[in-house]
Amino acid sequence: QVQLVESGGGLVQAGGSLKLSCAASGSIFGIISMGWYRQAPGKQRELVAVIFSSGSTTYVDSVKGRFTISRDNAKKTVYLQMNTLKPEDTAVYYCRVTNSLGSPYWGQGTQVTVSS
Repeated sequence: QVQLVESGGGLVQAGGSLKLSCAASGSIFGIISMGWYRQAPGKQRELVAVIFSSGSTTYVDSVKGRFTISRDNAKKTVYLQMNTLKPEDTAVYYCRVTNSLGSPYWGQGTQVTVSS
């Protein structure tokens, strides 16, 4: 059984930083992408950043230059360094891992709250 455990969320003032972590465990083979999504109240879940097995990355425009996604393949862990946080970054952040069969696995979510 695959499990994704997220950590690092919390409350921070605008301009501050947080680092999210997501560790995958269980029988998950052939990971092709690891990413972060977020969902704010009343809004649809959106992609924030994704990193592929090749090392290439993609970011939503609103976080470019502020957020950095990275991964540790040996630990099956993906990170999201979030700097210069804004109140509009407030959301529940979800980790998603996709394997070579295209099967997605989701974490339980971690709350990030940015106060103004």
